[in-house]
Amino acid sequence: ETVAALRAQIGDKKVILGLSGGVDSSVAAGLLSRAVGKQLTCVFVDQGLMRKDEGDFVEKTFTSLFDMNFVRVNCQERFLQALKGVTDPEQKRKIIGTEFFNVFWDEIRHQDELGYFAQGTIYPDCIESGKGDADTIKTHHNKVKMPEDVQFLGLVEPLCDLFKDEVRKVGTMLGIPKELVWRQPFPGPGLGVRILGEITADKIRVLQEADWVLRDEMAKNGYEKEMAQFFCVLPCVKTVGVMGDHRTYDHLVAIRAVTTDDFMTADWARIPYDILATVSNRITNEVEHVNRVVYDITSKPPGTVEWE
Repeated sequence: ETVAALRAQIGDKKVILGLSGGVDSSVAAGLLSRAVGKQLTCVFVDQGLMRKDEGDFVEKTFTSLFDMNFVRVNCQERFLQALKGVTDPEQKRKIIGTEFFNVFWDEIRHQDELGYFAQGTIYPDCIESGKGDADTIKTHHNKVKMPEDVQFLGLVEPLCDLFKDEVRKVGTMLGIPKELVWRQPFPGPGLGVRILGEITADKIRVLQEADWVLRDEMAKNGYEKEMAQFFCVLPCVKTVGVMGDHRTYDHLVAIRAVTTDDFMTADWARIPYDILATVSNRITNEVEHVNRVVYDITSKPPGTVEWE
């Protein structure tokens, strides 16, 4: 029904989807690709705030799975300049959202036809961004106001009434590989909301490496299947430590892991101590400038899944 509705809405026009590289965008792209094929152009803005090697993974996945026009824009330096000196979480989110769309517009102005604008917005995004009588819990990047100088024929949001578990079911029905359908959700602002305080290239590298170790270890021991989402956070707090015979004063890394069905509520994951010990040892031994690892044991509510 959704594919038929998309065909009816879009007709023979073009449709442009701004990719974040997450599950929602993938499923939205799958639906749109099935509906209109090459009429779909996906613009992937790699803002340099993704997980280690993730930009390459997203490009390979989308170009091999879907019938579409895929455009990748690499622009980390532009984002770092815009975020320089900014520490407020909401301001960071809005800057990242605004820059995302500015880069997006710079790219699509080359198109001879704009057509429709598509988003991978799901139901919790609408609620948390302040839909109806709900308070704004956090601003989602795809809810930042679009520039007024470009007019689309309309907005296409094929997932706006679905929760995360339902989005995954749709992905499975579309025949999208399990590795992608069950890929963890990733915030639109990326690591920008997992680095507290000012964002720098060095901090991004530290967090990417620590997060990669966590994901690698969870994949090796198979415990990743027990959690809905897990990742590292860089609170930008430095603590005293010892490496060999030397005193250190380096970064603390926090691990966040939750279990949930719909992401409206979530519980912290009871990861066995021996697994946490291995992860901690690997991060402190393998990632430069990290000398302490802590584990977040807060549920949602009162805490959100992300730290910012």
